[in-house]
Amino acid sequence: MHTDMNHFEIVSQSLTGLRPADEQTFDSINFLADSLQTVRKTHPRLAGVEFSPQVKALIEQESLLAIS
Repeated sequence: MHTDMNHFEIVSQSLTGLRPADEQTFDSINFLADSLQTVRKTHPRLAGVEFSPQVKALIEQESLLAIS
């Protein structure tokens, strides 16, 4: 089981090239996305918080890989 910080580290390392963007990366992104949704619902002032453009690009990459 990964902690929130582990998920952050996995995604961060994938973005910087220290590790490949693999299934574990996408699992971590999905976990963090679920956490972000919870925060948005709990704290309406944070409703506009979203992932960085780099993480969004990884999410798009995952979608493209799933299609192929």
